[in-house]
Amino acid sequence: MHDEKMDWDEYYGGPSRSMVKRDALDVLVLAKELAALTERELMRVPLSDALRDQVLESQRITAYIAHKRQVQFLAKQMRKHEDELPAIREALDAPKQERRRAAAALHRIEEWRDRLIRDGDEAINELLAALPSADRQQLRQLVRTAKAEAAADKPPAAARQLFRVIQAAYGEAIEPRPLDEIPQDDA
Repeated sequence: MHDEKMDWDEYYGGPSRSMVKRDALDVLVLAKELAALTERELMRVPLSDALRDQVLESQRITAYIAHKRQVQFLAKQMRKHEDELPAIREALDAPKQERRRAAAALHRIEEWRDRLIRDGDEAINELLAALPSADRQQLRQLVRTAKAEAAADKPPAAARQLFRVIQAAYGEAIEPRPLDEIPQDDA
């Protein structure tokens, strides 16, 4: 038996086979994303001419197995251009992050609308503290109308209008405070 602990990293001197496979699969996923882009989206991605030609070639092939083989070949070529991969990932992630930010903003606006309808003047004061460009009188009128519509089981036209007013105020605000940064009483 060998009593000393063997340092496998020093012994082997390279990445494990499973790590190499994981990295290759990550690049394959990236290649699939590139092959699925439209020509306009592809122009925004910083690619060398050789890789751009490979992506365009993979997009031209429509037969399933041939397309799959071409995407795998594209991934192999991308692994040879490893220095370009971070910029490609960043270019592909930017639109996703923008969509997430837009969705989060819409959710914040919906939360404000629901809170205004539920809490009334207290919530209006807090909204005006966060978004001073909003019109207090218009907000109060829309909140009253939205409550009346909800009580009468009518379509929520005023609630939709309230959403649009808050959205416009968010658009005018330079740095709006999110709902979770404003103190709330959960009484």
